[in-house]
Amino acid sequence: MFSDLPALRKREAGSATAHDIAGVLDREAMVQIVEQMCAAANLLPGTRVKTLRGSTHGVVLRALEDGRIAWRTDSGAELIALPETLTRSDE
Repeated sequence: MFSDLPALRKREAGSATAHDIAGVLDREAMVQIVEQMCAAANLLPGTRVKTLRGSTHGVVLRALEDGRIAWRTDSGAELIALPETLTRSDE
């Protein structure tokens, strides 16, 4: 079902589905997580992002030539990440 997703996003979508089946995550939250994992990452400079687990938030600075994303965390650290490890943040 999630065969087109990168490995990290596939794992998160599968985990959300399993947690819904086990009854520890409500269906609405599961659907939101799966939709977020399936959304194409179009991360432009200035876009608010977070890690897939939601533990770190920040803003996209630029896209590098090799496709990775340079971004600054809210704490001020500048990091480089693969686009599939970041998702848009609602904050």
